[in-house]
Amino acid sequence: MNKDYYQILGVEKRSSLEEIKKAYRKLAHKYHPDKKDGNEKKFKEINEAYYVLGNDKRRSEYDRYGHVFSGAGGQSGVGFDGFDFSNISSDFPDLSEIFGDFFGFSGQRAYSGRRGRDISIDLEISFKESVFGETRKVLLTKGCVCESCGGKGAAPDAVFNACQHCNGSGKIHETKRSFLGTFTALRSCEKCGGSGKVPSELCRKCKGVGIVKKSEEISINIPAGIYDGEVVKLFGTGEAKTNGVAGDLYVKIHIKPDPVFLREGNHLTSSLNIPLSEALLGGERKIKTLDGEIKIKIPAGINSGEILRIRNKGIPVRDGSRGDLMIKVFVKIPKNLSRKSKKLVEELKKEGI
Repeated sequence: MNKDYYQILGVEKRSSLEEIKKAYRKLAHKYHPDKKDGNEKKFKEINEAYYVLGNDKRRSEYDRYGHVFSGAGGQSGVGFDGFDFSNISSDFPDLSEIFGDFFGFSGQRAYSGRRGRDISIDLEISFKESVFGETRKVLLTKGCVCESCGGKGAAPDAVFNACQHCNGSGKIHETKRSFLGTFTALRSCEKCGGSGKVPSELCRKCKGVGIVKKSEEISINIPAGIYDGEVVKLFGTGEAKTNGVAGDLYVKIHIKPDPVFLREGNHLTSSLNIPLSEALLGGERKIKTLDGEIKIKIPAGINSGEILRIRNKGIPVRDGSRGDLMIKVFVKIPKNLSRKSKKLVEELKKEGI
């Protein structure tokens, strides 16, 4: 009797590859033989269905010809009992996904056991600090290598003996049975931390762990021109790890808004209000920049909304140059005029101004 692979995975025939993959993962975890309510027969069936439907070519042939098609193993189609696993390619489900729960770790988690935990913090800086860069110091409480024992976890006069739990190998072999056969996983011994040796007397300060919690001052170099929300990564500044490397520190930058300036790429923008007389006659103004006050000329006849560009007063760029400061001019029109002002304006009106 032919099998309906779509029915096995609980998906429609028009389902996308992502929907098929999602359904497979859910069922594979549910029926894994080592789960409490696992079902080895069902698990084989699910993987067989995904092997076919998870590949465009095999799925197309299955849709056209049914259960028996070219490349099928065994007499009744794709069967795991006679399946040639030497031809498994990247389109077959990732075995690390299947055995992650099976052995209690995945490739990623196995690697993370050799390094300390990463730490993430938030840091607020001023707008000016974000433009020119800054070095900020923070006090961070984290796991650090014990200074008393240098991370060894042993008392000063202690001697190291072979670990009896792993027989001095530093590794523990763990054997598990699966539908593919018997597998042996190799993991670090938790008793000796993978070193294969244990001290005769533990360090009194860290109690043999090799790591102690303490406050440490960290210098964070904030690069010039950093954007709000960017992250600065400091390698090896996270939690320390016995017989491994320290994790990393991730610093998310938050920039306080400036009351005067806004950022537009590598340029800064600000606004300047001037009276009507200054717009007509021109003049000179002191304006604020991030480098300090400077004098600028207001050209006669400037219109409201025009922009004055001040070169090299913007954001520093990596090549050593800087963006510009662009000042948008707004002409203030008086609402209440005195008799004298009205008279003067009437004279201007007569001249067509």
